[in-house]
Amino acid sequence: MLASLTIHNIVLIDRLTLEGESGLAALTGETGAGKSILLDALGLALGARAESGLVRHGAEQAAVTACFDLPANHSAHALLKEKDLPTADALILRRTLGKDGRSKAFINDEPVSIQLLKEIGMTLVEVHGQFETQGLLDPQTHSAALDSYAGLADDAVKTRQAWDSWRAAREKLDAAEAGIESMRLQEEYLKHTVGELEKLAPQPGEEEVLAEKRHFLLHAEKMRGGLDQATDILENDDGIQSLLGRLHAALDRIAGNAGGRMTAVMETLARAENETAELSYQIEALKNGDDEDGNLAEIEERYFSLRECAKKHRCTVDQLPEVYEDLSQKLRLITHQDDTLAALNKNVADAKEKFLKLAEKLSAARKKAAQKISKAVNAELPALKLDKATFSVSCIRAKDESGWGPNGLDKVQFVVSTNPQTPAGPIHKIASGGELSRFMLALKLILAETGAIPTLVFDEVDSGIGGATADAVGERLARLAKNYQVLVVTHSPQVAARASHHWIVAKTAQKGTVITKITPLKALEERQEEIARMISGAKVTAEARAAAAKLLENNAA
Repeated sequence: MLASLTIHNIVLIDRLTLEGESGLAALTGETGAGKSILLDALGLALGARAESGLVRHGAEQAAVTACFDLPANHSAHALLKEKDLPTADALILRRTLGKDGRSKAFINDEPVSIQLLKEIGMTLVEVHGQFETQGLLDPQTHSAALDSYAGLADDAVKTRQAWDSWRAAREKLDAAEAGIESMRLQEEYLKHTVGELEKLAPQPGEEEVLAEKRHFLLHAEKMRGGLDQATDILENDDGIQSLLGRLHAALDRIAGNAGGRMTAVMETLARAENETAELSYQIEALKNGDDEDGNLAEIEERYFSLRECAKKHRCTVDQLPEVYEDLSQKLRLITHQDDTLAALNKNVADAKEKFLKLAEKLSAARKKAAQKISKAVNAELPALKLDKATFSVSCIRAKDESGWGPNGLDKVQFVVSTNPQTPAGPIHKIASGGELSRFMLALKLILAETGAIPTLVFDEVDSGIGGATADAVGERLARLAKNYQVLVVTHSPQVAARASHHWIVAKTAQKGTVITKITPLKALEERQEEIARMISGAKVTAEARAAAAKLLENNAA
């Protein structure tokens, strides 16, 4: 609910803080005292259009802060999380407006767009009356209100999900059809390219292997010269192997007389001879292994063919196998397009059938609930001086698929006629002023237990009525206030007497200027005096005070 409203430099208001109360609160005062200023200020905090004329004369900037206490499961919290904004037990909306018409918005002290402020505001307060309206007067909300009343919210979610699945299947089919048509034009190109890649048969990592072989073969002649030189050093008549043999013979001649002292030396020499022989073998193997690396011309031809192909496809050589698979898949899609399209068409048909099944069920339940709501609202209208008016919930099924949507097959709309001679039409276009507020009051009463917006504001709900009708309006507002926080701007003593809380709006002179003040009436005597003024006018009579006392006494009872 609205916990507090702080207004600074709005029209005739210098500075004002209004503490919100649960239940029904009445705002009264003489015509022109500035009751509409309160609604303008509240609207500003909720994201309504800002006009520089709202800034108090002589002030540089106006500001409004609205603080709300909300349950943890209120939809505003989810919306804030979605926008990565901080949440807390109290939700604070703030709007500033400069005299140049520029405004800024804040939620929990974080700067936000005016659009987000408006989106959040629409979940917190509904205003009904002569000013810009929202909530149930927006036809976009009617199907959700009907579903909520009838307990069809889960069915509506399933229908929406089925719609989304159908649309996704349809989009996939459309994309496939468009893709196949596009690829059909490329079929010859694909056949040629896939054949070219298939013949080339690129392998992952092949470029690196070829580059290494190419590098080796480019330097093979120089390496062969070095290896031949090494062989000569090892194996010629004066080479290492010959010298080691001569050394072995020399030592062998004296080893027999050394008494075992030469054993280690001979073993070391034997190892040296063996290692030298192994070295000679490995060098020879290297020279004979040139042929294993292939022919330089052949390797270079493949190496550069792969690189040229990669350049053609704007990828790396290692990505060529992926390119081959992708193009092959496209070619297969063209070749087997009938099977592919048949499978996608079946998916679309199955998804459509599921949507229709759920939507048909939802549509039938809505029609029953629409009759029930219409009957209940019409029963409230005579007491609200709308006895010649009729209300109905229109559920018109779309003629074809073009009218279907995530909400199902129906266009749900609240329709009214203000008298038998007037054709029925959408509620937001037909009714106006007090009539509109009373229609909304009756509708809200019926939907009382399903509404998600915690605070309701009614302006001009008592326009053009009095006596028993005004009392009936007051009684229904009080009943509605059991489920909502209700603020009513009223000129009716019967309505004001029904309120649990009462504020009076009055103009007063201060420091040579006129300002508007809003004062809570706490004492019973204060309320009685204000209601007496509403009954008799500027001069309050004893009879008016007695009538006011009687109204308050009856409502207290």
